[in-house]
Amino acid sequence: MEVSPTPRQMAKGLLNGVLPSRPLFLPIVFSLGAKVENVPFETFLGNPTKISSSLRQMRSHLRTDGVSCYFDPFLEVEALGAILERKTDNQSPFIHWPRPAKVGELPEGLRSAEEAARSARVPVAGEVLRRMNSLPNRDFLLMATVSGPMTLAARITQPAQKESLRAEEVSVDAQELAASVVTQIATTFLEAGADLLLIQEEILPAFSMESCDAWANLLAPAINVTRFYEALPVLQLAGERTAPEIWDMIFRQQWECVVSLPLETIASRYREGFLKNSGAMLGVALPLNAFTADEPGGNNILETLRPIVSDLRPAVITTAGDIPDTTDMKRLTQVLGEVSRAI
Repeated sequence: MEVSPTPRQMAKGLLNGVLPSRPLFLPIVFSLGAKVENVPFETFLGNPTKISSSLRQMRSHLRTDGVSCYFDPFLEVEALGAILERKTDNQSPFIHWPRPAKVGELPEGLRSAEEAARSARVPVAGEVLRRMNSLPNRDFLLMATVSGPMTLAARITQPAQKESLRAEEVSVDAQELAASVVTQIATTFLEAGADLLLIQEEILPAFSMESCDAWANLLAPAINVTRFYEALPVLQLAGERTAPEIWDMIFRQQWECVVSLPLETIASRYREGFLKNSGAMLGVALPLNAFTADEPGGNNILETLRPIVSDLRPAVITTAGDIPDTTDMKRLTQVLGEVSRAI
């Protein structure tokens, strides 16, 4: 009887452009670990023992193709020297710089990219990866997450009280620093044993062909170093309400990675006949509201997902972000099980 490839073997195949018989199923489940370990989230973020223990426990229940060894969108700004003020565990922290600057300008006294890769909680994330990598007979993937360069640049240069990040207010200097920081921290994670690097770009540049090329050049070092370590790079893009012509422009680029889009975006463009011959390895990001208690099961998601999996053959199925720590574990197991069986 033919033996099915392991998730790690499937990821290696994708690096060579070989699509597996089914997508890798890689939901982001991290902050729920604090609930599993019964500790405050802020304590959890700094404790590699608690994080590693929760990942092993959750993996035994969820049976996914990989685990999220660390997920914090504000990891990089803190490593650069920001002070994070967390009001509650369920809200994004406020970012305070010791020497703030005008909007669009870099604050003074930032750490260098090399220093940032050794600062704050970056070593904690690296230690989690090393501990998980040492598990005997491991066949599942170790996922690490970094912010995309545009997103990080916006967090560095825009006030904490802004409701949304704007690409138009991001300076070239901030973009270049952010790209360097992302690459350095990615390298730290890869050296520690990450099999997959998820680059989360929450904002997209103000698009023209020129700006799209410049953005791709900012992303290239992190993608290239990931491939150098024989790990799988996944570029996860937000912006489901982004104009269709921008998605068309993005997919004219030759990406050396999996490009993951929100399920709603893929469904819309799929109905219009786009993406079918894009030539890119696709990822699908499931919406987080599918896992909340007041939503009806995963049936609506499955109805949308099945034809996309059958026709477009995505390489990866993940979630749009970290599944909230308020999610009931029983419901999470149910929805993830339904999706797993559907693919």
